[in-house]
Amino acid sequence: MSTVTSSRATAPPSAAAADPPRRTGRRQQRIAATVLLTPFTALLIAVFLVPVGYAIYLSLFGEDHSGLGFGGGETVFTGLRSYLAVLQDPSFLSGFGTIALYCVIFVPTVVVSALALALLLDSGLIRLRRTSQMLLYLPHAVPGIIAAVIWLYLYTPGLSPVIKLFAQADITIDFLGLHTVLPSIVNIALWSGLGYNMIIFYAALQALPREVIEAATIDGAGGIRTALQVKVPIIRGSVVMVCMFSLIGALQLFTEPMLMNQATPMVNSRFTINMYIYDAAFRRNNYGLASAASVILLIVTCVLSYAVTRWSGRRERRA
Repeated sequence: MSTVTSSRATAPPSAAAADPPRRTGRRQQRIAATVLLTPFTALLIAVFLVPVGYAIYLSLFGEDHSGLGFGGGETVFTGLRSYLAVLQDPSFLSGFGTIALYCVIFVPTVVVSALALALLLDSGLIRLRRTSQMLLYLPHAVPGIIAAVIWLYLYTPGLSPVIKLFAQADITIDFLGLHTVLPSIVNIALWSGLGYNMIIFYAALQALPREVIEAATIDGAGGIRTALQVKVPIIRGSVVMVCMFSLIGALQLFTEPMLMNQATPMVNSRFTINMYIYDAAFRRNNYGLASAASVILLIVTCVLSYAVTRWSGRRERRA
């Protein structure tokens, strides 16, 4: 009886002795997490949260001019007046429609094309894989504004060798026409972003277990069936990520149409949402209106990104 009592008495000190190392380990993990997250948190606050907060602040104020408008403007609190003005502006709604159509064309095209190229590279059907990857990625290394200038040269009648080549075959084509200017912009963005997205898909495919591919081959699955029913479902996370990043980039379309604004009347100064924001801020000096449009664009981007993520999560749970 005394032996049992003594063993029970000595148990708590041993547990207490093991507790300090656990606390020390947890404390070290917290310190390491804090050290690693501090730079990201600081950049997030400085680069994203502060500008967003300032944009919201500017959107709630505007300038009122007394008399006939010849005197200096007075900054006053206007509340949601700038938001109502943006949402009631036909040019903003037209730019929103342009961006929506651009997203419908660009996002599926770039995702499907990049995925197809990555599957071809991974299958081994394309020789000189390294060289092919470099050539496909090279357009992404060219700055967007330079790429837009190059393509604008190829689109301009009287200068473009492509248009001259078509003319020799009695084919008349206007890349900057009413119905072709948007596909021409999609082509520029596709040329620049295809290689980058292809590299993401190819890296995900290279990480697949080879045993899974070999098992599908042994079961009699051909190359196309293996690609569509085995490889693509496994890298679904990468596909969703590329879709979301492509969508976010498409909503921020600015460089290509801004340059084409000087070459064709089909692209006006408010052709896209970002061009509308630029025009409001730097041509009309209406920073409240520009800030309100920026906040609306941010909200739409966050909502669409969240919708894509939720849709992907539901598909994975069903699978």
